[in-house]
Amino acid sequence: MKNSSNFATLLERFFLERLLSQRQASPHTVAAYRDSFRLLLQYAQNRLRTSPSSLKLKDLDAPFVGSFLDHLEKERGNSTRTRNARLAAIHSFFHYVALQAPDHAGQIQQVLAIPAKKCDRALVSFLTRPEIDALLSAPDRNTWAGRRDHALMLVAVTTGLRVSELTGLRRADVSLGKGAHVRCQGKGRKERCTPLGKQAAREVRAWLQERNSSPADPLFPNARGGTLSRDGVQYLLVKHLKVARLNCPTLEGKRVSPHVLRHANAMQLLLAGVDRSVIALWLGHESVETTQMYLDANLAMKEKLVDKIAPTKARAGRYRPGDQVLEFLKSL
Repeated sequence: MKNSSNFATLLERFFLERLLSQRQASPHTVAAYRDSFRLLLQYAQNRLRTSPSSLKLKDLDAPFVGSFLDHLEKERGNSTRTRNARLAAIHSFFHYVALQAPDHAGQIQQVLAIPAKKCDRALVSFLTRPEIDALLSAPDRNTWAGRRDHALMLVAVTTGLRVSELTGLRRADVSLGKGAHVRCQGKGRKERCTPLGKQAAREVRAWLQERNSSPADPLFPNARGGTLSRDGVQYLLVKHLKVARLNCPTLEGKRVSPHVLRHANAMQLLLAGVDRSVIALWLGHESVETTQMYLDANLAMKEKLVDKIAPTKARAGRYRPGDQVLEFLKSL
């Protein structure tokens, strides 16, 4: 096939044909893959002394990709999860290339055989009800920015939207009639409706009356009226967290990100007795098993279960050592 060994040509067709045309990948997926290949091309340029447009497919063999992944962890300080995300983008590209350049089948299979690393899963971080209240009380609601930030954070902890879903909300996505809700297109291009509580609906209604915006305008704009960025949301959270810590000491040392607000919503639903399957639908999880992490992190719920366990009534007996082989297996 013509130009089957030219990396630049294959990469361009991968983004235009596979991601955008065939898969209709979301802007977030495209951006993540773009950043992965930017890093890969910069690494190739420094190590191979070859410009990205001059690279050949044969240059990106399994040892080279492996060294790139090591570079991400050891020199850039990326986590195992980030390393695996970069590898997933490379794997996706080589799956596409397998059909476009069959003469490189051996090399392609070797790259596809590079495994993702296993990584430890930390307990999710979330906010308690007093911490949520302290954070929501922090913005100065005598200012335009303070009213916006209060409404935004209230919607975040009420709906559990991802930050990209939150910043992507438009005026037309909000329904404040009976059964007030917001509509968004989430991960995997799945559209879902999420209810607004009475307080959140009341605050959003007041915010919309103040803005008097058109249906296509962002629900929570930046100071220039454009879409609020992910970094912008993080900035305002950090700013209000400093104030909230003065009234809520348990926030000291906690890092609050937009995703922590999402976790806080999930925990409030869990403590209210909402079933895991409902929480998964609420949050837009692909699988109910994803919601298991909230059960793992919920110490209060575990303590309640421990209290319900009746003490054992077994009689005291003489200790007898177990079989040596079984003891050996137990020690592993």
